[in-house]
Amino acid sequence: MRRFLAIFKKEFRQIRRDPLSLGLLVFVPAFMLVLYGYALSFDVKHIPMAVLDEDRTPESRDLLDSLFQNPYFDRKRTLSCREDADAVLDRGQVRAVLIVPMGYAETLYRGQTASVQALVDGADATSASTTVGYLDALAERMTRKVRLEALTRAGVTPRLPMVIPEPRIWFNPEMESSHFLVPGLIALVLMLSAVIATSLSIVREKERETIEQIRVSPVRPHELILGKTLPYVIICVATMGMILMLGYLLFGIVIKGSYLLLAVATLLFLFAALGMGMLISSITNSQQVAFQIAIIVTLLPSIILSGLIFPIHNMPLPIRLLTLIVTPRYFVTILRGIILKDAPFMALWPSFIALLALGLLYYLLAARYTRKVV
Repeated sequence: MRRFLAIFKKEFRQIRRDPLSLGLLVFVPAFMLVLYGYALSFDVKHIPMAVLDEDRTPESRDLLDSLFQNPYFDRKRTLSCREDADAVLDRGQVRAVLIVPMGYAETLYRGQTASVQALVDGADATSASTTVGYLDALAERMTRKVRLEALTRAGVTPRLPMVIPEPRIWFNPEMESSHFLVPGLIALVLMLSAVIATSLSIVREKERETIEQIRVSPVRPHELILGKTLPYVIICVATMGMILMLGYLLFGIVIKGSYLLLAVATLLFLFAALGMGMLISSITNSQQVAFQIAIIVTLLPSIILSGLIFPIHNMPLPIRLLTLIVTPRYFVTILRGIILKDAPFMALWPSFIALLALGLLYYLLAARYTRKVV
């Protein structure tokens, strides 16, 4: 116990004297949460749009008014001819052009289907598909309105349809993408800061040649690992609390589930993440190499393979199998379950078991390679 406490106190002093490690653990996660939380968004709003009204009737103006009475489309240009549509799309001045053809109102009065052309910039496939979805919803709404008006003019009392959808959104009623992204970003920033900071701990002793003093001391490998890991656990837990507070103040993220379950999940995640950092530190001989390896094994996998942005079930089978060893994958699932859904332990236990298994694996490997160093 005395040997462990000596390593523990020494590592705390080292962190206090090293502003880089302290910044990685405290300030960088907060900065990344604010940056990515505001920069990343799945909400497609304020789409710049141009219109060409060749009909110029009250009906065509009513169509355009209904289009721009929402936050999804902004009317940027009013065109005078069809040739201008190609020009504004080529220059990127707008993302879509809506063309109301001549005879639009007359076609509606005859009870026939009126065609309205929409030219959409498909360079950004996500925004283009969302734009088309918005326009389809607008066309459906206008169709119902025109039919009701036609029945009213004919003296027929309109009846409600037999089936009326009444959607009810659970867990995120406002459909804010930040409520979906921020819990995943917590896993990303903690993974980066924890692994990078701990990956420099043992290798720092090698570079400064103080590892020789540890070799001649009675310190055992597991005592060295625990003594160097526990200070980072304490700092990362404090950082987690700060990040959750920022998520509440800046994005309105409220923890709906159990705080105790969230604390246990955080400790298990840090156990796995810090174990990976210690493993990297024990197998490398310079801080530069350790830093590069830590970035490679944490940044891209945490973004691409954790389910933070891209759904795992849509990935090919070999990639889905690869995600099984990505630690943030399980923490992202737990965070979204506890924070957004108030999910119980029985719904999340596979992710808890996976974090514990990965943590034990990294710890045992780190102890094995550290035994060769000490």
